[in-house]
Amino acid sequence: MSAGLGAIIKEAMQLDPIDRAELLNRLFLSFSPVQNARIEAKWQQEVEDRITAYDNGDISAEDADEVFKRLAKR
Repeated sequence: MSAGLGAIIKEAMQLDPIDRAELLNRLFLSFSPVQNARIEAKWQQEVEDRITAYDNGDISAEDADEVFKRLAKR
């Protein structure tokens, strides 16, 4: 591992879990741009469906900090 990569990893580990997940997602998606477009389109539709369900009262939301606290206890 190069020194530059080591520094990037060290800095990335200081990010909060949501930012680390976003970084992981972006790195993963960088491997296949064609496949990424299809995946992104499906996720966009999923996001829109979830927003509609939330707005209609079909689902509820939970604070991310509370979710991570609960997960950390496992």
